[in-house]
Amino acid sequence: MQPDMSVALAHLQTFTRQIHPLSEAEWDDFASIWQPLEARRKVILTNEGETEKYIYFVLEGVQRAYAVGEDGREATLVFTYPFSFSGVADSFLLQQPSRYFFETLTPSVFLRATFRQLDNLMLEHHAIERMIRLALGQALAGVLARQIELQSFSAEQRFRALLTRSPHILHLVPHKYLASYLGIDATNFSKFLGSIRI
Repeated sequence: MQPDMSVALAHLQTFTRQIHPLSEAEWDDFASIWQPLEARRKVILTNEGETEKYIYFVLEGVQRAYAVGEDGREATLVFTYPFSFSGVADSFLLQQPSRYFFETLTPSVFLRATFRQLDNLMLEHHAIERMIRLALGQALAGVLARQIELQSFSAEQRFRALLTRSPHILHLVPHKYLASYLGIDATNFSKFLGSIRI
């Protein structure tokens, strides 16, 4: 079932307004580029080596970006869920082949827009370019904070930080992916789950 576009766009407008407000004309142009997309669980939307064609706005479901090492092990890099932008950001913005996979973990509903559509709007409207730049700045801040956690925190500290920041994620994401995201062995993750309360 396709999403109600007026409701979907209202969620998008609420989200973008928190980043940087747009005028009515800017919003109308921005709203016009989005199309709905539904995907079943465990659908790979972007493969490693493909150039990301779309920016996504998540309406329903949980997704992840992950890399696969030479040994075949998966490393989960990020989770996305409502209401947020999603996709392989560096591949999308640079229009270079992705180093990661982007997949749905649960049935998902999105709005999506193409690189060309968004790029043209950013050239036309300074406020839209600023909003995207501010959203990227927030995302980069989160990536750097996570990098500090991965390099400086113990496994238990990383687990506690995740529960403090996103306690709801334990109910949304299979624990094997959370363990991968934290760089923790699945057995240790289970031990922390049983012994640590926030």
